[in-house]
Amino acid sequence: MNLKHINNALTFLLLLSFLLLGVSFALGANPNTLTATFSFYGLDTLIGVNTLGLLTGSTMLALVATTLAAHLKLIKPTAALVLAIIISIVPLLTLFASNRRMEQLGGFPIIGSGQGIIKYFSILPIYLFLFCKSKLSDKQHVLLNFIPVAMVLLWIGGMKFYEFEAKAIVGLVETSPFMSWLYALFSVRGASNVIGGFDVLFAVLLGFGLFLNNKKLIIVSSLACLSVFLMTQTFLLSAPNAFSSNTLLERLGQFVIKDLWYIGNLIVIATLMIFKPAK
Repeated sequence: MNLKHINNALTFLLLLSFLLLGVSFALGANPNTLTATFSFYGLDTLIGVNTLGLLTGSTMLALVATTLAAHLKLIKPTAALVLAIIISIVPLLTLFASNRRMEQLGGFPIIGSGQGIIKYFSILPIYLFLFCKSKLSDKQHVLLNFIPVAMVLLWIGGMKFYEFEAKAIVGLVETSPFMSWLYALFSVRGASNVIGGFDVLFAVLLGFGLFLNNKKLIIVSSLACLSVFLMTQTFLLSAPNAFSSNTLLERLGQFVIKDLWYIGNLIVIATLMIFKPAK
């Protein structure tokens, strides 16, 4: 497999995701997310939510421009790396905010905001692979890209065993042509347990496959993990009010678009552990 094609695919995923996210924030989508994030830094009282959205969206669009320029070797990748770090770290630090936690779960971060925030872990490993490939060994790149995949699958998979999360996904599952059959075989709670068990099982198996350097196990578990992130993309087509601005640019759209980064993480893992790319 040609390394240039792999880099092109990864860059496309980054450009597409941040273009969509940048536009949605700049247009004022999901103000509650902005308020919850920037209240941690005390900025919500100093800057209006519309301005915060414009700043956030502009930063993401600047990342699009610098990533494309660095990919085309028009500029050094420093600017893209710095912006990627900022965009990743700013929301991640808010996991420590009190408004992100559920006391009934021992302070565990809220399911919706927690899932959305931890997805920012997946950005930096992709950027390091694209622009700092020689700085790290293949094993280090694989580990860095595996950690966010395992983290989000264990997180969202584990939360599926709670009743409130089982009820929360009903609207998405029952309208999905690929998943609605689960409710014909299982209860709402049972279907959620099946989905959660799938996520957790293959995250663990992928870890074992990488540790044992078992190519067959890596292939099977990687494809299973990939199916999770591809499945979430179909929700943009099957969810209630699909194709509306509320679905594409508001909370669901922003949440689902971030899963493109995990597809990128899995591409890196497959590149280094299954394929041997030509320079």
